[in-house]
Amino acid sequence: MLDRLLDRYLGLPPAEGPAPSVTKAIPVPMPDGVRLLADRYAVPGDEPRPVVLIRTPYGRKGVMGKIFGETFARHGLQVVLQSTRGTFGSGGEFRPFHLEKEDGLATVAWLRDQPWCDGRVAMAGASYLGHTQWAVAPYLDEPLEALCLGVTASEFVSTFYPGGILAVDNMVSWSALIGRQEGRFAGLPNPWQTKKTRRAMAHLPVSGADVAAIGKQVRFLQDVSRHAEPGDDFWAPSDHSAEVAALRTPVSMVTGWYDLFISAQLRDFKELAAAGREPRITIGPWAHGEPASLKTLITDQIGFLSAHLLGDRAPLRQSPVRLYLQGSGRWLDSESWPPESDAIPYFLRPGGLSVADPVESKPGTFTFDPADPTPTVGGPLLSGVQKQQDNKEVEERRDVLLFTGDVLERDLDVIGEISALVHVRTDLGHGDVFVRLCDVDRRGVSRNVTDGVLRLRPGGPGSDVDGVVAAEILLDPTAYRFRRGHRLRVQVAGGAFPRFARNHGTDEPVFSAVDGKPARFEIFHDPAHPSRITLPVFAG
Repeated sequence: MLDRLLDRYLGLPPAEGPAPSVTKAIPVPMPDGVRLLADRYAVPGDEPRPVVLIRTPYGRKGVMGKIFGETFARHGLQVVLQSTRGTFGSGGEFRPFHLEKEDGLATVAWLRDQPWCDGRVAMAGASYLGHTQWAVAPYLDEPLEALCLGVTASEFVSTFYPGGILAVDNMVSWSALIGRQEGRFAGLPNPWQTKKTRRAMAHLPVSGADVAAIGKQVRFLQDVSRHAEPGDDFWAPSDHSAEVAALRTPVSMVTGWYDLFISAQLRDFKELAAAGREPRITIGPWAHGEPASLKTLITDQIGFLSAHLLGDRAPLRQSPVRLYLQGSGRWLDSESWPPESDAIPYFLRPGGLSVADPVESKPGTFTFDPADPTPTVGGPLLSGVQKQQDNKEVEERRDVLLFTGDVLERDLDVIGEISALVHVRTDLGHGDVFVRLCDVDRRGVSRNVTDGVLRLRPGGPGSDVDGVVAAEILLDPTAYRFRRGHRLRVQVAGGAFPRFARNHGTDEPVFSAVDGKPARFEIFHDPAHPSRITLPVFAG
């Protein structure tokens, strides 16, 4: 009964035939002698079959086994669900992102030697489970049959350090998760622990946030905070983006407009498409791991795997790009990303935002104080308050400048990639430039749509003789309808904490920084310094 209800919820056809058999804790040998444990979900029949490999650090029981094991297998897909090194009984130490290539390649070779595998292997999964796919697929002489890449990317480094800044909220959240996940009752809701983890995000130095959150060090947080400075190549082995264009495996992707990997995943999609690989992607109105996205993600992966492993080609009848246009309630199909649009610059002016050329004006000013860092609300977070939120409290602060456009006379559809150019000077040379695009409704409620950030350092690129820096900030892509009667608003601030680490205004590394200096900002928006945000306006 539970299986039928789950299939109905996911929109899957009823599974027919006997239930799959499960073999637990199969030891898979690695070249260094370590053994990784895996569960095999076998479909009825004695003949060799293709295998869907899913490599996860989150365990093989519970929801993971129920959906990626049982549900996939009930629909005809033989699955091997493997715990990555150092997790849930697998040997070795869990060093996230560092040994997935070696372990994954060894696992695929082992699978192809098993009598129950016909030599064909595909991979599936989401988030870190997607990283384990990118760590393997480009490096095989015999390609995989299919990749199902949910909310993930070929490289995670730009998500660890967006704009060159440690993403404290997401990094502390994930560190606390993996640091506790094998403890007793770790899978149960724990509001006390959630509050403790969120408080720990403000801990200084940030390298101690793991102990503050869960009472012990987490190797990942130590690594990600220690290697946050420019020029550090610690994470180079985890970056597979250079191999994207050469990938020969069919790819299907699912993500959301408020997913933390949205920018990197769309870069992968564009590169695959430009190389003629014919990927497909679905982008919904979701945050990372949002339950509402589960139905689309699972049906997409089962359908794509069935097409390439079981010969059911019907699920392939989909446009290359399927996206949800927020604010309209509509899904749109497109042959490419981004769809064709007009790049329209909206210029900042004192308190305003206009397509008209900038006018002579004095710069806007504010002071960012690391002892009272500018907060943020909503956006692409792993936990806490995600997605669109009321920005009233942030916009009332003196360390945030607002630029608001006129009331829209008609709907404005913005679909594609967004950038900002902000001419800024700080008295310290240090500073972060945070730019957020908001939708202000008829009642004056301002809700975030997308944003981006960039860290400035003394002597960095783009500065002129007067110390004014032309800061180019990439915001996350979006598809959003600003409704008639609403207004566009751009926020400019010197931080967005705890989503991004506070700027201490010194040269001390974030790993050890405790003290800080306030920085005075000047934001220029005159004809000689035409600060602006450029929006891809979609004609439909």
